[in-house]
Amino acid sequence: MRVTRVSARFPRVKRRAGAVVLAAVAALVGVSTQPASATPPGIPSKATAQSQLNALTVATQGSTSGYSRDLFPHWITISGSCNTREQVLKRDGTSVVVDSSCAATSGRWYSPYDGATWTAASDVDIDHVVPLAEAWRSGANSWTTSRRQSFANDLTRPQLIAVTDNVNQSKGDQDPSTWQPPLSSYRCTYSKMWITVKYSWGLTLQSSEKSALQSMLNTCSS
Repeated sequence: MRVTRVSARFPRVKRRAGAVVLAAVAALVGVSTQPASATPPGIPSKATAQSQLNALTVATQGSTSGYSRDLFPHWITISGSCNTREQVLKRDGTSVVVDSSCAATSGRWYSPYDGATWTAASDVDIDHVVPLAEAWRSGANSWTTSRRQSFANDLTRPQLIAVTDNVNQSKGDQDPSTWQPPLSSYRCTYSKMWITVKYSWGLTLQSSEKSALQSMLNTCSS
């Protein structure tokens, strides 16, 4: 059975179902839960992530005073008529078909945060692994707008990933000390992505965040 959703270019009504329920629904309607072949680039090994975590500066978390998502311009045009969101949808999806404006009209997206698979782009958000507000509190408040734009549209590191929309909304701007992917088997990968993004962009982390990341990293086999 194919689930039809409204176009991703129109506002969505937030769904209240949790990640477990979403995965169960996907199974009931016979949607494949096999992950797409593409994944965010630049995910480091456990050893590299550990070295990067050790090198990060621990500091008291800053304030969100003055923060606005508009200070991190996104989504920007990447190629032709395709913006960053559309690029990630194509990268992370399977059998994605787009129209002349680069909007995804069909495809399949596996959300590694909760194990659900969706067949409408409107059910998928592009998550900033390190949220924009978290980056602001960790040093991005002193960046230029140009640097913040580069961070918000970073396709060279594991900073952007297609996931179930309401799972992304439940995460908000939380760090790993208060939010981790519902699918525990993905927490190793999530910690490595978070660590290397913060390391690559020179952001700080707070002590509780570092402890949570270390615990998640300890579950990695490689």
